[in-house]
Amino acid sequence: MSELAIPYRPILRSVVGSTVHGLNVQDGIEDRDEMAVCIEDYDAAQGLSAPFEQYIYRTAAIREGKHDAKSRGGDLDLVVYSLRKWLRLALNGNPTILLLLFAPPMESDARGSQLRELAPSIVSRRAGRAFLGYLEAQRQRLVGERGGKDVNRPELVEKYGFDTKYAMHMLRLGFQGVELMETGKLTLPMCEPERLWLRGVRTGESSLQEVLTRAGELRARLEDLLDTSPLPEKPDYDLVDRWMLNTYWETWKARSFQFAA
Repeated sequence: MSELAIPYRPILRSVVGSTVHGLNVQDGIEDRDEMAVCIEDYDAAQGLSAPFEQYIYRTAAIREGKHDAKSRGGDLDLVVYSLRKWLRLALNGNPTILLLLFAPPMESDARGSQLRELAPSIVSRRAGRAFLGYLEAQRQRLVGERGGKDVNRPELVEKYGFDTKYAMHMLRLGFQGVELMETGKLTLPMCEPERLWLRGVRTGESSLQEVLTRAGELRARLEDLLDTSPLPEKPDYDLVDRWMLNTYWETWKARSFQFAA
C-alpha cells in the first residue's frame, strides 16, 4: 500500500466493480476497481483546514496526466473513504458503498471486521429506495429520457445497438436490490442464473427490449419490497454512531494524539 502514497492505512479494503460481481467478461482486460475505508488523524478530522473525506488513486490519471482520463484494461481505480464519510453514504443506502460490507476483503483489521458485523444495523429499506432510484436513473439515460443517451462506450453501441455494459449494470442493481431487501445481504460474486444471464446481456445476447422488460419487472419488485421487506424502515443510527465515535477515540488514543483541554 505504501507505494500508492495513501495517507492513512485502510481498516477495510476490497475489490468492487465487475470483478467482485463475477461479471467481468475476460480476466486482465477490464480495469480494477477497489474501495477502502480508513480512520484519518485527529487534526485531519477536527482542524481548521478542510477535513479529510476521501483519497482517489487512478493509474489512468497518472499515466495521462489528467484526472478524468479513461481507464483501460489493467488500470487501478481506488477510492479510500474516511470512516465518517463512508458511514454517511452507507446509512443512506448507496448501492456501491454497501458492497464493502459483503465483498471478500483484501485487507481488514479488527475494526474492519467490526464494521462488516454492523451490516444488520446499517442496511434498511432506505437502501431499497436508493437501488430503485439508481436503476430508474440508469434506465432513463439508457433510452435517452434523461440528458440524452450518455454513452461512454460507442464501440458497444455500434456493435449491439446500445451500451450493453451500462445495461448490464442497470439490471445488476435491480437483482441486487431485490436480494438485499429480501435477505439483508448481497451474494458476491452473484449467484446463477442471474450472473450468467447478465454476462449474456454484456455480450449482446439480449435485445434492448428484453433488457427494458426485465428492468421493469425488477423495478416493480423493488417498489413492492419498500413496503414488504423484513428489513427495518431506517438504520440503527444510534448504535452505528456510538461505534464510530468509540472507534475514532480508541484509534486516536493509540496514535498518541494529545487532546486540548
